[in-house]
Amino acid sequence: MFDFLFKRQGSKPAASGEQQGAVKPAPAKSGAAQPAVSKTAGKAGSKASNKAKAAAAAVAEQAANQAAAQAAEARAAVASARERQAAQLKALGSDEAAAAEFILQSPFSELRLAAAELLHGREHLERVYGAMRNVDRRVAKLVHGRLDAIRHHEAELRRGEDTLAQARAMLGDVLLTPNHVGELDRKWSVIRASELAADFEAVRAQLGARLEAQVQLQRAMIDRLTALRQLDGQGLDAAALGEALARLQQEQAAALADPGHPSLPRALVGEVSNELARLTASLATAEKDAAALAARDAALTAWAAQPQEELTPDTLRREWQRLPAMPANGAATEALQARFDALLASFPQAIRKPKAVPVVAQAGAPADSGAAPAKDKGADQAFLDQLEALEAALQQGSLGTAAEIDKSLKDAKDKGMRLTGAQLEHLTHLRADLKRLSDWARWGGNVSREELIKTVETLATQNLAMGELAKKVGSMRERWKALDTLSGPAPRSLWERFDAACSAAYAPAAAHFRQLADERHANAARGQALVDEAQAEIANLQQDNADWKHVSATVQRLRTAWSHLGAVDRKEKKRLDGLFSEALTTLQRPLENQRKVEVAVREQLIEEVHKLDPNERHAVDMLRELQSRWQEHARALPLERKAEQALWQRFRAACDALFAARKEHAHAADSERRTHEAAKEALCARLEAAAGDATPSNVARMLREAAAEWQAIGPVPRAHEARIEGRYQAAVAQVQAQVAEVRRAADTVLAGVVRDKLRLIQALETAIADPDSNAGTHTQGDDWRARWAALAPVDGGYEPILQKRFDAALAALEGDRAAYARQLQENRPRLLNDLLRLEIAAGIDSGAEFARDRLRLQVEVLQSSLKSGQKPGGNTAELRALLALPALADVRTETRIECLMLRQPKEAS
Repeated sequence: MFDFLFKRQGSKPAASGEQQGAVKPAPAKSGAAQPAVSKTAGKAGSKASNKAKAAAAAVAEQAANQAAAQAAEARAAVASARERQAAQLKALGSDEAAAAEFILQSPFSELRLAAAELLHGREHLERVYGAMRNVDRRVAKLVHGRLDAIRHHEAELRRGEDTLAQARAMLGDVLLTPNHVGELDRKWSVIRASELAADFEAVRAQLGARLEAQVQLQRAMIDRLTALRQLDGQGLDAAALGEALARLQQEQAAALADPGHPSLPRALVGEVSNELARLTASLATAEKDAAALAARDAALTAWAAQPQEELTPDTLRREWQRLPAMPANGAATEALQARFDALLASFPQAIRKPKAVPVVAQAGAPADSGAAPAKDKGADQAFLDQLEALEAALQQGSLGTAAEIDKSLKDAKDKGMRLTGAQLEHLTHLRADLKRLSDWARWGGNVSREELIKTVETLATQNLAMGELAKKVGSMRERWKALDTLSGPAPRSLWERFDAACSAAYAPAAAHFRQLADERHANAARGQALVDEAQAEIANLQQDNADWKHVSATVQRLRTAWSHLGAVDRKEKKRLDGLFSEALTTLQRPLENQRKVEVAVREQLIEEVHKLDPNERHAVDMLRELQSRWQEHARALPLERKAEQALWQRFRAACDALFAARKEHAHAADSERRTHEAAKEALCARLEAAAGDATPSNVARMLREAAAEWQAIGPVPRAHEARIEGRYQAAVAQVQAQVAEVRRAADTVLAGVVRDKLRLIQALETAIADPDSNAGTHTQGDDWRARWAALAPVDGGYEPILQKRFDAALAALEGDRAAYARQLQENRPRLLNDLLRLEIAAGIDSGAEFARDRLRLQVEVLQSSLKSGQKPGGNTAELRALLALPALADVRTETRIECLMLRQPKEAS
């Protein structure tokens, strides 16, 4: 009856059958003695059991009701708490500190997640992430994602700031190159830092302005050089040339003062400077010539205005010679000389009266008082001119010229020339002046020679460099020779003193130069040894015993040793340089080829690193394998230091970028792929819209730009990759189909025009070969010309060929028809052979009747292509030669030619 005491609260009451079974006595075993129980006792026990069970069921029901009430109260309390915290969450607004505190205190995960959406600051995100990392996975994932996004953005900002600092530093560089600006643009293109975009665009605009200014400066320099070179051929006078030259000099000075002048090529600046110097010298010569011409013109004008009584021819000649020299050639020179000659010719010839010579009468002979005295004719005009030249040379102090003229005068006098008394007196006076000046010059020359000797004797005490000492001694000897020319030969004693002093002063330089010569011979021997070593290495390399690391080290060592070789005699240096350059080139050629292979391998390794997916599980292992391969190649063949460092920096940067991208790529990939998807969708839309406007002239550029833009955009979400790629390919195919249709239409028109003109030419040739045919009825050349003029002109280079063939046939029609008919008949086999060859190349069926010839030509074409290394295909020259060949053609041949033209009209254009 106390069974209910052992049941837990909330247990269900047992079923009636179970209750009865619980109190039903177990059946007695067979053969066991059982006490006798009366019916009254059994009934009483059954009633008591039923009452106990009913009481237990009532207690259990009461306990269940209490538990349900408590659960309902708990649920109501939880719901009430959730509602209060939801209201509190709504009241948070944008207070991130309160939201973080709410997340740390709230027991409801959905409310914590909603509050986490309000967090954006790094401090609060890190606080929440540290508390929720092992408590609420969803909140931790959201917060961690935002933290990574913040770190990625900060990294982008750092890269952007570095790039911006580099751009600003480039603004201060003296020399700005487009390569540096292009590299800067490439770096900025992969940076996502919108906060710095405005600053970068401003700096980039300044860099672009500098580049444009440099381009304009260089173009202006080229135009200036062209203008300078064109000044010679413009025929300008001195004033116009001076004005143009002054303007160009000002422009050149302004260009050299421009801040961007370091970007100008040195060779270009040198050419402009040389042209300016040359034209300045030409201008000075022109001004000098103009001044000389003006002086002589003024003198002629003044002489013409004076009375002839005040002038004499001799005076005019002397004055004329004293004037500045005129240009050697020119119409103005000839005109002025002609005016001077005319002025001299206008004077009457003076009659020279010789002095009376007394006649001594001989003894025994009567003096004849009526006999005329003998008369001296005097010197001729050439002698008088020489005499005036001697006087002018003495006045100018040109003793050498005066001595030469005096010698010529002596020679002329020795030939029997009789001088008048005045002429002889004048000559004697001039020779006295010449002797006096020569004596003074000789004395002055000896004084100068003494000074030269003293100067040479002091050279040994000046501690000059050997080269400068040699130049000094040489210049002293040249000055001695100049003194010999000006003041006559020196005394032998002075010459011996001077020569001894020069030899003594030059002795240290001579010893130094001998030492240098010995060093040059030793250097030549070492150079020959280096050449022999290089040739030995070449022989070893030719035996296929190539240790590229050893070869690289040998080349570097030989090049270094050659650069430190020292001075060598010029002739020997030229020979050794040729041998060493040839040997080093022979040695470097396979090494450079191998290095190119190695560079390609390194480039491939870098590309493989770039191709690694940062999100792939085994990306790190694959990267380590690539690093091991890099080290193996670097040990096997080191590259040039600069190239090695550049490639290693690129490889290392790629590895660092992979590690960085593994962390950043996950957050940037989704937004970037969506951006790429939008860009590619826009590109596809532009291609689809531009398909109707595509033409053969712009399709290549359009598709090339579209492909470049497509490749530059980047990947799209993988789920949309196939769709967007299919759309792009469909758009490209649509553009290509439109262009192909336009091209086919143009080709058909072109082929039709060529066909019509070719048919007319063939009809004309048929009329020439067979006058009795239908085509022969048109025998007048004007009829054929009219029919030819009625046809449209042909594009693609066919018009000159067909016109020439038509003109030749027309000339034969009006001339020698029989010879041209024979030529047409003789060219027919060649026409068929060339046509069959072109059909083979174009893949056109020739017909069953040409099967054997076609098979033979196919073998020849294949052999020719194998020998030339070119694939058989349409040949423009052969097609044009076929059209230019005058030959008879039947209807079948004409049809075959038309089919060939329809197949490849554009190939021949």
